[in-house]
Amino acid sequence: MTNDRPTRRRWTAALAAAAAVTALATDATAARATDSRAARPTGATAARAVTLDEAPATVSAQVRAEVARGDTTFWVVLRDAPDLSAASRAAGKAKAGAVYRAGTTATARHQAGLRALLTRRGARFTTYWISDTIRVTGGAALLRDVAARPEVKAVLPDEPVRLPAPVTGTARAAVQGTEWNIDRIGAPRVWNDNHDRGEGIVVANVDTGVQYDHPALAAGYRGRRAEGGYDHDYNWFDPAHVCADTTPCDNVGHGTHTMGTMVGSDGDTAIGVAPGATWVAAKGCETSSCSIASLLAAGQWIVAPTDRAGNNPRPDLAPDVVNNSWGGSSGFDPWYSDVVRAWVAAGIFPAFSAGNSGPTCGTANTPGSYTATYASGAYDADNAIAPFSSRGTGQDGVVKPNIAAPGVDVRSSVAGGGYAVYSGTSMASPHTAATVALLWSAAPALRRDIAATREVLDTAALDTEDLSCGGAPGDNNVFGQGRLDASAAVTLALSPSGSLTGTVTAGGTPLAGAIVQVTGPAERSVTTGADGGYRFARLVAGAYHVRIVAFGYDASDADVQVNNGAADRLDAALTASASAVLTGTVTAAGAPVPGATIALAGTPVSVSTDPDGHYRIAAPLGTYQLTVRPVGGCVASATRALTLAEDATLEIPLERTTDQYGHTCGPALEGYRAGDTRVELTGDDVAAQVTLPFPVPLYGVEHTVAWVGSNGVIAFDGPATAFANTVLPSTAQPNNALYPFWDDLFVDADAGVWTAADADTFVVEWRNVRFFGDPQQRVSISAILHRDGEVTYRYRNLQGIWATGRYATIGLENATGTDALVYSVDTAGVVADDVGVAISPPRRR
Repeated sequence: MTNDRPTRRRWTAALAAAAAVTALATDATAARATDSRAARPTGATAARAVTLDEAPATVSAQVRAEVARGDTTFWVVLRDAPDLSAASRAAGKAKAGAVYRAGTTATARHQAGLRALLTRRGARFTTYWISDTIRVTGGAALLRDVAARPEVKAVLPDEPVRLPAPVTGTARAAVQGTEWNIDRIGAPRVWNDNHDRGEGIVVANVDTGVQYDHPALAAGYRGRRAEGGYDHDYNWFDPAHVCADTTPCDNVGHGTHTMGTMVGSDGDTAIGVAPGATWVAAKGCETSSCSIASLLAAGQWIVAPTDRAGNNPRPDLAPDVVNNSWGGSSGFDPWYSDVVRAWVAAGIFPAFSAGNSGPTCGTANTPGSYTATYASGAYDADNAIAPFSSRGTGQDGVVKPNIAAPGVDVRSSVAGGGYAVYSGTSMASPHTAATVALLWSAAPALRRDIAATREVLDTAALDTEDLSCGGAPGDNNVFGQGRLDASAAVTLALSPSGSLTGTVTAGGTPLAGAIVQVTGPAERSVTTGADGGYRFARLVAGAYHVRIVAFGYDASDADVQVNNGAADRLDAALTASASAVLTGTVTAAGAPVPGATIALAGTPVSVSTDPDGHYRIAAPLGTYQLTVRPVGGCVASATRALTLAEDATLEIPLERTTDQYGHTCGPALEGYRAGDTRVELTGDDVAAQVTLPFPVPLYGVEHTVAWVGSNGVIAFDGPATAFANTVLPSTAQPNNALYPFWDDLFVDADAGVWTAADADTFVVEWRNVRFFGDPQQRVSISAILHRDGEVTYRYRNLQGIWATGRYATIGLENATGTDALVYSVDTAGVVADDVGVAISPPRRR
């Protein structure tokens, strides 16, 4: 259901297993939205032509380009947000009503002037109250007037996405009549010990729809009437009117699968975590993709369900929990933050998948990366994190995912009345959402208390250490707070409990980053903040041993009694450990290696070599693994065992990397070369043939023609237009190519591809090309091909982190895809204005 690596259309939102959606940013970044093809009408241009230069800065470049060709659809983002504070003073179901009233009243006021303008101009537009936005279709003159209004923050594009194909998992044996994943989180213990199956709680999903009469789901559908038949009003919403006769449907199967994991039961084998809960659904995804319009409309409906026509809202019928097994591109994009903010204010728990962009760090997907969402990563039947599971950090550096749940080989219901096994964080998030249903059913005092519910989930999770992407053993950017434990969560919610807080200092100064571990009735760990403070918000009452450790300091141990309902405190002052200094030089083939990272594994100690290859490390006495990672792939990384007993010197010679043929690489000595002849190459995923001024050798074969591709590839066997870069070598196309910067690039009106030639060199320059997923990020690339087979790649005018190589492949490869020299793959920071790489063939006699 998922791929092991992120989709290169980074604005394409992975519907973590089978679908994807896009992101609408609230700044002028490249956010996209899908809608019906009718959303792109053609029409006469405005009577008065408006040049692109006249468009205000709040208008994205993509919208400016589109409107120059005629009418288009775009999103208008306003500057204000509703004041939802009244919801915090409301109780129970009244919270959703307070949010609905505040949202509709505020946006009607904020949008009044713009709505009047659009009405006067006869424009087609749709307003939204949950996020202060309006979807508009019009031409250049209308765009000029809209963007000039002071209440308008940004104008962003509305564009379709391409989606990855679903991948099916492998069936796993059930455990005593329960699917392995349901058993693993302890749901059967909750059913049996607490007689709790989620009764009285309403769960929802925003997904591809749900087959309402599926045998595993029909009994729990809120629209099912006791006397027979169904009433879909307020229980089902299809904003794009995809399903026939406004009857619930799932034309993909994904939503039926996620709903089955939450509440399903097939009679013979339990497939759902909370089979006693009731469900409703909003179809936010028209097919295996989702439009911004449908996702915003679905977000509104969750707070205030309507009849099937979208009228007569009833906030009193809002669900308790909403699962979202979809997400946008990696990183933080605030486009859905107003929706999540409204859900939380209404007391609706926002469960999201973390995304399928792993295993690289920093790949948590929007909106799962938001601080306000509760995002789930995925692990398998062996309790190992799934390779595809996205890693943090999230918004403002918070740990993401929040928790990990089963997400590999999960069997559940699918449209058509059957069952299927899928993998993805799409499959993980429903476990968490349904665990909230169990919690709120067992402990009604927690219902709609989002903060307290998060504390219970966090505290009850099984700590799973993985510091590969940072964090603490019990709260890291791979497993979050740990593996979901529904049984422990319900037990904690029902048990006498208290809290423990304190401050850790060293030399009288607050110490950030210290790990505070408690063992006793529960085992938990937290990390001190910038003020040295820590807090265990909820611990089962009892006696605990507290151990506090921080790198460079001696450990502190103490015992404490946590009392029922009380707030206990334990402060600690740590003493610095004895230390020493290690110095040396990193070299390769006798030359210094600048910029290499020297680190002590498992510690926060990390330094970089200076321009002369020198380094200096101060660390406590002890035994370590010292790792050396040069920038780029020209020099091999190395690991050394190190016992630091006193000040010492360690010289570190590294091996130069080479491919089988004998290519080597090193820092570029020649500068950036610009082209002077423009190539007729514009658009996306295209290539143009060029004649080389002299035979260019690659792996011993000379070539007289090449195909220059828009995605930063020079191929010698034909056009190379694949936008998804890969690790090299790979037998998959393209092969027999140079890869100055293989990424998902787009040659728009502000960019171009140029060539230049002299007696011994041929230059290909991609000038100011944008990234398909974000027109605000751009890069210029110069590939210099020499007659003797040496190639140099240089870069300049870098705009954004993607321009530093974050999602690019750089190197060269032979014709069969069996040998390659790779400088970097998906590595941020290897490209800079003053950094280039030269790749040289072996010198043949």
